[in-house]
Amino acid sequence: METSKDWDAKRLASYIDHTYLKPDATTATIDKLCDEAVQYGFYSVCVNGMWVARCRERLAGKSPLIAAVTGFPLGSMSAEALAYETAKAVEDGAREIDMVLPVGPLLEGDLTTVERHISLAVKAAGVPVKVILETGYLTDEQKRIACQISEAAGAAFVKTSTGFGPGGATAEDIRLMRAAVSPSVGVKASGGVRDRAKAIEMIEAGANRIGTSSGIAIVGGAQASGGGY
Repeated sequence: METSKDWDAKRLASYIDHTYLKPDATTATIDKLCDEAVQYGFYSVCVNGMWVARCRERLAGKSPLIAAVTGFPLGSMSAEALAYETAKAVEDGAREIDMVLPVGPLLEGDLTTVERHISLAVKAAGVPVKVILETGYLTDEQKRIACQISEAAGAAFVKTSTGFGPGGATAEDIRLMRAAVSPSVGVKASGGVRDRAKAIEMIEAGANRIGTSSGIAIVGGAQASGGGY
């Protein structure tokens, strides 16, 4: 059985989408995010769409991928607008997409609308799509249904939270989501993962990726400032 000592900084970093999604991001913020991703060996940077091209320039020839959020953070745009935003992010350099599903239709059982949003985003992307469930609004059964719809629509990952809604990632939700999809579909923990112990807990529960703005603290390079994604 693995212990926390088996999770060295390099191994943990390979799970992390180094994230900044607050509205106060500036060019300096994004450049710093990219430079940190290179320095610490994070899997990717995850940003809002307007910053994707900047990340492409800053990370040219470097290993971290670029992920962009779409339909973020509410998931309440039209499916066509979501598809356009997704395609634009990929055109600008995103190699993964983290999209928010429409929570309201899911809550009222309108699964056709939910599936259509995911399917159009997947088709527009042509790169791996992670579907954000916003688990804090959902019952366990709704979480399972959302996972199953996401997989059927072609998503590569299911993801817990935006970090802007109620609650955040829990080991219980990660285990539920892991059991609800095939082994080929990834599970991403996001929302409130701010330290090494929580990150390891998520991975050991079944997470394949961690979305966080506290990646440096998680790998042991600094203390988390608190708050945020």
